Amino acid sequence: VIMLNRLFLSIFVFVFLSGCNISGNASVEYPRLGLEWFAIDSINQDLPEGISVYQSVHVGANLRAWYVRVRESLPEIESRVVVSNDFDRTETVSEFARRLNVPVMINGGYFRMDLNPAKHVGLLKVNGELIHAATSSVLRGEERFYLHRSAIGFNENNGIEINWVSSSGDSVFSWEQGIENNPGQPGIQQDTTYRKLWDYRDILGAGPLLLRKGKVFIPVNEEVFFGTSIPEVHPRTAAGITSEGDLILLLVDGRQLISRGVDLPELAQIMLELGCKDAINLDGGGSSALVVNGMLLNRPAGKTVEREVMSAIAVFVK
Repeated sequence: VIMLNRLFLSIFVFVFLSGCNISGNASVEYPRLGLEWFAIDSINQDLPEGISVYQSVHVGANLRAWYVRVRESLPEIESRVVVSNDFDRTETVSEFARRLNVPVMINGGYFRMDLNPAKHVGLLKVNGELIHAATSSVLRGEERFYLHRSAIGFNENNGIEINWVSSSGDSVFSWEQGIENNPGQPGIQQDTTYRKLWDYRDILGAGPLLLRKGKVFIPVNEEVFFGTSIPEVHPRTAAGITSEGDLILLLVDGRQLISRGVDLPELAQIMLELGCKDAINLDGGGSSALVVNGMLLNRPAGKTVEREVMSAIAVFVK
């Protein structure tokens, strides 16, 4: 049985990846993963109206995942970006949830674990305060690549948007498109006339994009995630927006027998099947953790101990 499962998985991955192009230079179609989702009634019965959680277990593909749908249009619901206030600037997602007394909490953006206090990697704006500027350039070998990485923003009116961003001083700007970077070929910086002020109260930078305007679009090259482990198979966290304005928070378990994790094209396809029109990849791996009503739903990187993280997305109920 184990050998047959491994053979099935190898064939599944080969067929899936043979049709994928994750350069970000084009929008392509990906095969459906066939995940079936079921409402977790034992949890949902205790959640406020407008918040519901679902689970899927796909034995053949070795996948286990959860997502939370949040009806942002309801005035009593407010999703926010939050940051740790501990002395080392990190805490577990469960600690975040207990401290803020919220029904839903999921891990956020990238950060430097080797620093004390921790330092965010990419844009982080919380309650109108710019905590860390957007990443403007990175080195790959001896070449410098200028870039705009993606971020998710939340405003005071429960509006949510996902876009490429940059920052200057305390101001954040959005861009209609990223810089056309390719491995070994840095793109040309764009004229600032193509940027718009992006005045969102809370902004969480991560990336790359997964969906844009209802299409799978994964700009690994433009956002310069090539040369990193980000495109590989990992436990994953993602956030997306549906055409109705609902927030989708997804977590895929990984690095364990019951769930291998997913790569970026698979993650994007899941978000598309959940009805998202725009979506972004957040920090994953051992950082991926989803807490609902005080309960940790997943096993972070196959373990029972959570990693402390710097930022998170919280769903508040007024």
